[in-house]
Amino acid sequence: MANPLAGEVTITLDGVPHVAKLTLGALAEVEAALESGSLVDLISRFEVQKVSTRDVLVLVVAGLRGGGWQGTAGDLLRVEIGGGLMGAAQIAAQLLARAFSPTGGR
Repeated sequence: MANPLAGEVTITLDGVPHVAKLTLGALAEVEAALESGSLVDLISRFEVQKVSTRDVLVLVVAGLRGGGWQGTAGDLLRVEIGGGLMGAAQIAAQLLARAFSPTGGR
């Protein structure tokens, strides 16, 4: 469903697959939601495995919205994310990697 070469990742919500992608608008949404720091700081937290659940939530919501989803962070509190917390963290990391890789993070 998702095209990794286009920076897309598949995330499953309540058993339904959705495409997520960090578009420029989605990245701006991430920066605004972080309240402090930058995208470089966020990437650094992933690299040293000091990522917070808030970081994961912000990235997943922004990625889903970049893929066309119309939901909010509040909506994710009421759904089952495929793979649970670890699955969401892996998706967040993939979104970042693919957003900043010329080949989609492959």
